[in-house]
Amino acid sequence: MNAPEVLGIIAGSGAYPILLAKSARQAGVKKIIAAGFTGETAPALENSVDEIHWMRVGQLGRLVSCFRSAGVRHCMMAGQIAPKNLFDFRPDWKALLMIARLKRRNAETIFSAVADELAQIGVELLPATTFLDDSLAQPGLIAGRALSRREESDVAFGFQIAKEVSRLDIGQTVVVKGGTIVAVEAFEGTNEAIKRGGALAQKGAVLVKVAKPNQDMRFDVPVIGRETARVAAEAGVRVIGVEAGRTLLLEKDDLLALAARANLSIVGL
Repeated sequence: MNAPEVLGIIAGSGAYPILLAKSARQAGVKKIIAAGFTGETAPALENSVDEIHWMRVGQLGRLVSCFRSAGVRHCMMAGQIAPKNLFDFRPDWKALLMIARLKRRNAETIFSAVADELAQIGVELLPATTFLDDSLAQPGLIAGRALSRREESDVAFGFQIAKEVSRLDIGQTVVVKGGTIVAVEAFEGTNEAIKRGGALAQKGAVLVKVAKPNQDMRFDVPVIGRETARVAAEAGVRVIGVEAGRTLLLEKDDLLALAARANLSIVGL
């Protein structure tokens, strides 16, 4: 698609929103309007966008109003919201009405409902990988030394289990050691699952992160970055396997440099 004149970014935590803003600008986007969340979005994002509107998680009415008044017709979701803050979720009336209509309440149904609310004011939610083709994981060895036969076997097994777990909407990450699943990601998030799996496996574990079988590429797309690699290395993980073409590698140069220092291999599956 041609770059829109104005792009809205619904910005969660981490480096993802900043990387997206810079990539969108390079692609020709003239004006970027960000919706930032207190306690989540990095204040440094202000330096990469034209406007940032701060709000609490759950202020759907304010989000819609900001985008409407700024003339936003295309937007993207970038970055995560910490699970603990979802338990401190204080929705406004617009969000309450939206949630009341949902039979199931998880990331996919809530984000889909937000996309529907935005569509009602003429705002299209773009795929989360838009402007970021260079950051998508490619098939094969991405970083580090070649895998041993045991590691290859663990990666293949982990991919199979992670796909099934994600199909059940439990999580998208598993940790494997010697043909045994030692940790499955749930509500705690990827980094906490890595720490738990590393503590059980001691060292030499394999981490596999995948997209859901029917992944809506507008949101909740698998992402790994420098922080993921740091946590994995400290936990004794030896290999990170990600789904090629459907996983974003953020801060790629830093990620690869850290992997080299930590004897960490990254492979696209």
